[in-house]
Amino acid sequence: MLPWTRKYSPKSLSELVGQDAAVSQLKAFVANFKKEKKKAIMLYGPSGTGKTAAAHAISKDLDLEILELNASDIRNAEEINSIVGSATKQMSLFFKGKLVLIDEIDGVSGSEDRGGVQALAKVIDETRFPIIITANDPWDSKFNVLRTRSVMVLFQSLNYLTIYNALKEICNKEDIVYEENSLKALARHAGGDMRSAINDIQTLSSIGVSEESIKGLSDRNKTETMMNALMVIMKTTEASLAIKAFDNVDEDIDQSFLWIDENLPKEYTKPKDLQHAYHCLSLADRYRGRIRRWQHWDFLIYINAFITAGVAVSKEEKYHSFVKYSPTMRLLKIWQANQRYQKRKQIAQKISEKTHCSKKEALKSTLPYLKPMFKVPGISERLVHELDLDQEEVEWLKK
Repeated sequence: MLPWTRKYSPKSLSELVGQDAAVSQLKAFVANFKKEKKKAIMLYGPSGTGKTAAAHAISKDLDLEILELNASDIRNAEEINSIVGSATKQMSLFFKGKLVLIDEIDGVSGSEDRGGVQALAKVIDETRFPIIITANDPWDSKFNVLRTRSVMVLFQSLNYLTIYNALKEICNKEDIVYEENSLKALARHAGGDMRSAINDIQTLSSIGVSEESIKGLSDRNKTETMMNALMVIMKTTEASLAIKAFDNVDEDIDQSFLWIDENLPKEYTKPKDLQHAYHCLSLADRYRGRIRRWQHWDFLIYINAFITAGVAVSKEEKYHSFVKYSPTMRLLKIWQANQRYQKRKQIAQKISEKTHCSKKEALKSTLPYLKPMFKVPGISERLVHELDLDQEEVEWLKK
């Protein structure tokens, strides 16, 4: 199944919304590359604002071959020289122009990257083709040498109305039932991140967009999303990357645990991998029990390690198929159950006032007999009038 972030990615720069100034700068740089003093352009800004999509869109607009590399896959000088260096010197196999996209330069970090940034700077100096670099936060001092060699272009966080209009168009194309206000709430919920908003709408596509379905989605930190964190854990086999997955996610450890538990069987299709991953979850759960019993909060470190790095290294190799991650339905079911119980208590309160008994007695002795009476024509109308029931309470009694 094709992820909707790819299905609805811009086919042209004219389809990229909310980034007019950035798009103009990118167009000018690539079109006038031979006259430019700087041979790279760095597109930076929050996640999901269209940086990578813009690079692919301009390659289509100008009929250029694009070579895309993720910075986390080229972590040292040797790899950068052999892969990126060669790509920036050789002509396209299809006898046309070329673009080199180095995505998520933030991924270059740690001792493994020694010399990697300097090697990339040298590649930029010698390139024959435009180099596009994307970054969430390029202001780390280690990127000084790249910033001085690049045209810096900011991609702003997207306005929620821009995201709302895009989601509305997708809903119409995919025949998704939605409530206008709920769709706007979902757009606000994205925190300026179009990619996460599209992931959310795909997640909710089978049940529709309503106030209840949105409550099932966890709140998101603007700098990271739970979907991205899950992708890091599920798609990597490197413990050092996975263990940081939840660092920037505004979610407590119990909720993160539930997200992993919900989506693990969807991703890990090999029984042995699934067994090892659930063993890690069971160890994490053991530490959760010790925290509840003894209040030893230092054990949180071990819980995080097991549900991130432990789950990541439980598989023998990466899974490359697309998996539609979804929020845990357990929280939504608890909320729905609480809503039903609350409605039950409201009706019992009205019964107790009319029959001069306690609410507890009304719940126990009267309410069970009241529900069948709503199936009798004539009596239900009298009961609605007598107890002053609203429409939602009547619907609950009729179920």
